[in-house]
Amino acid sequence: MHGPASPGWLLVVLCAATGAYCLLRMRSPVEEQRRTAGGEALMGFGMAAMALPAAVVTPPRWAWLAYAAVFGATAVRTLWASRWASRTSPHHLHHLMGAVAMVYMAGVMAASPGHHHGGSGIPLLTGALLLYFTGYVLRSGVRLLPLATAAPGTPRTLGWGDRTELSQACRLSMGIAMLAMLVTL
Repeated sequence: MHGPASPGWLLVVLCAATGAYCLLRMRSPVEEQRRTAGGEALMGFGMAAMALPAAVVTPPRWAWLAYAAVFGATAVRTLWASRWASRTSPHHLHHLMGAVAMVYMAGVMAASPGHHHGGSGIPLLTGALLLYFTGYVLRSGVRLLPLATAAPGTPRTLGWGDRTELSQACRLSMGIAMLAMLVTL
């Protein structure tokens, strides 16, 4: 992605750490949690790779096309899975939006590596994705606010990988990273 190297490295570390945590979450005994964690790990590592500062490595055009193909396949798989689901969850739709955003960013980078949009302003799709991810980040942040605590005698049997607040924090950090990547596009 375009932009200064220091924030780029912070973005790489944030996305890679999130992807690594999501890999650990794949050990969950809950099948839906494992499937969701796998998709989020792919997104985290893909975002980390795309966020590498251009001063360090300038990927060739075919690498951007490979990113577009991988995340295009992810979008198709998400659509296919949601088609057969009894009820499409908002989280499935968010995965679809994330995959579409990654395909879009990879396409833009393949078309014009090393260049900004110039003076043409924000393209319509970039603006729509910025609005979506801004709303997602705000909603995710609100969901992390503590509302009520469990009763003192309530046993807690969840492993640290199954804690919903940690997975929400991961989703929030990836949403913020997606915003940062879209802004620098």
